Amino acid sequence: MTDQLLKIGELASLFGVTARTIRYYEELGLIEASNRTEGLHRRYPADVVIRLKRIEELKSLGLTLGQIREFFVLYAEDPSGERCRLLLLQIYEDQEEEEMAKIREAQQHIAQIEENIVATKEKKTFFSCPGEECEDCDLNTFCLDSMYNRGEE
Repeated sequence: MTDQLLKIGELASLFGVTARTIRYYEELGLIEASNRTEGLHRRYPADVVIRLKRIEELKSLGLTLGQIREFFVLYAEDPSGERCRLLLLQIYEDQEEEEMAKIREAQQHIAQIEENIVATKEKKTFFSCPGEECEDCDLNTFCLDSMYNRGEE
């Protein structure tokens, strides 16, 4: 298969994408057609299959096509792959930090919900004063809690 040139439809079929997707990847510089036939049909070398497989893998990790393009640019500059490995590691560490921030935010939100549950259980009615400052509140004369406390039901 190393000398075989693939048609765009064959390539698209192999990866379950459309021919438009293959052309878009080519526009972005992620893959290249090696030449065109007399009928101006694109033909792709077998190494494009490997590139498409890598694109598929990186997309499954949540990377954008722009980030994926960075990998191919780095690989062209450093075929050892070390710079690509370091970039991927940085992306993973950034993703981890983002997810940890979401967890911290969710924990704070849960703590607030738990406080709301406790406060709601302590209220006499739905329209009870929502704050602990009820006794000193300027609206005390209008508050249902104050009326209940004064016996004015």
